[in-house]
Amino acid sequence: MRSDLEKLLDMLEAIERIERYAVQGRSAYEQNELIQTWFIQNLQIIGEAARALTSEIRSQHPEIPWKNIIGMRNILAHNYFEIDLDMVWVVVEQELPWLKQSIENIVRYLEHPE
Repeated sequence: MRSDLEKLLDMLEAIERIERYAVQGRSAYEQNELIQTWFIQNLQIIGEAARALTSEIRSQHPEIPWKNIIGMRNILAHNYFEIDLDMVWVVVEQELPWLKQSIENIVRYLEHPE
């Protein structure tokens, strides 16, 4: 069984994969199906890793909207033909930077508990 730390690192890796292409901007995202699919796939990974975290770690960090992250994963995975690409971009641009910082803080603590 994988640890919470490993799952959080999976989330960070998926965020960093998205960031590599997000820097190209919204126009590149809107015009490139591969980038759209890349973002969706990695958002699913983030949601799946969040779902797999123990309830203990999620309850210790109520500032992170775990249910929303998991819910988005479910929408992306099960309602593929109804995905709102504008919403995906907004999440990438506005939510992921904060989520990344929050997860990095948790990872630092788990790697070096005080």
